[in-house]
Amino acid sequence: MEKSVSEPGINKRKLSTADLAVIALMASVIAVCSWITIPSAVPFTMQSFAVFLAVGLLGGKRGSLAVLIYILLGSIGLPVFSGFRGGLAHLAGPTGGYIIGFLFAALIMWAVEHIAGKGIKPLSLSMVLGLLVCYTFGTIWFIIVYSKSAGPISVGAALGMCVIPFIIPDIIKIVLAVILTLKLRPRLPNLT
Repeated sequence: MEKSVSEPGINKRKLSTADLAVIALMASVIAVCSWITIPSAVPFTMQSFAVFLAVGLLGGKRGSLAVLIYILLGSIGLPVFSGFRGGLAHLAGPTGGYIIGFLFAALIMWAVEHIAGKGIKPLSLSMVLGLLVCYTFGTIWFIIVYSKSAGPISVGAALGMCVIPFIIPDIIKIVLAVILTLKLRPRLPNLT
């Protein structure tokens, strides 16, 4: 049985066993989606799609926890990142900021959900804002790490390598995540 703990002005719901199970399940889905590579001029994975879907289906708190668990699993060396990689060295590498950025994206989605609700417009907006935050954090990280190892790189060059080729695939992933979230939420009433 779930219990609520109340503090002045705050209502906190503890996580149930079912919550923990769906959080673990969605962390696993993110890992599996990170292994799915879609071939194109610049190959991309379905990792960000799974992050958006996790937060869309589970809500901000549980979805953010699923993303955090996914990142923690990878940081301890489990091969949950793209290309079956894992470890702190991968997170500390040039593209590690985009993985860490997924957590910031989830937190932004949680904030938008808290302020505006779970309708299609807030959900879509939260995913777009989350993606922008992920792009921003990841690109700053990329510039810093790349500059230390290979020499200075301009913001334009970094965006050309790490963001611009992924904009259209990421928009498609957001559309798919919104559609699936809206279709699956009513069929999974215990998740919301």
